Amino acid sequence: MLIAGNWKMHKGAHEARAFAARLRHLPDRATDVDIVVCPPFVALEAALQGLGSESRVQVYAQNVHWELEGAFTGEVSAPMLLELGVKGTIVGHSERRQFFGETDGSVARRAEAALEAGLVVIACVGETEAEREAGETEAVLGRQVPVLPEHERLVIAYEPVWAIGTGKTASPELAQQAHAFVKSLHPSRVLYGGSVNPENAASLVAQPDVDGALVGGASLDPTAFDAICLAAAKTVA
Repeated sequence: MLIAGNWKMHKGAHEARAFAARLRHLPDRATDVDIVVCPPFVALEAALQGLGSESRVQVYAQNVHWELEGAFTGEVSAPMLLELGVKGTIVGHSERRQFFGETDGSVARRAEAALEAGLVVIACVGETEAEREAGETEAVLGRQVPVLPEHERLVIAYEPVWAIGTGKTASPELAQQAHAFVKSLHPSRVLYGGSVNPENAASLVAQPDVDGALVGGASLDPTAFDAICLAAAKTVA
């Protein structure tokens, strides 16, 4: 079971360090759950400092470039992340696809490079509300998922775009259906992402093909994130 908190463009270095310190011992209570936080680039090192060397909470980035170095202003490479002590990265989040021109091809390139460098990768896929209403969910997933490399360190996050930051959440039954379809296309673990909170986390991660959650807004609140991780731990026990 994996619970990852995507902080998006929240928490600078000072706040990230203090927040991470509060999470340092969470794995001791949420046993059998792998816990990850994904701060902005400028707060990665501070989050690592807050956690300390003994914590089992891991730090991932929110994005990574496919080249090792070069003229790519504003991008960060896998070796740069590894040098800091970062263990993984998200790629292809719906906001990157929507606002920054990410394509299925560029997401696959980022994933391949990160995996080759030694990072864990959470690759995001999912349909928009219009695509779901048009009955195109499986067509969208059938396009986004197969291009991803098969690798033991690859994790897929199914995040229906219509449920991200909207307060809408896929029902456990819808989540299970989508996750089962993703797993029919790719042999990776699959997380659910989309307005996960302490109230719905247990019912979502209890589904047989849901292997954890990619948490957005609720991961910014230590009490809420703590509750989600503990709820996940209870489903594993």
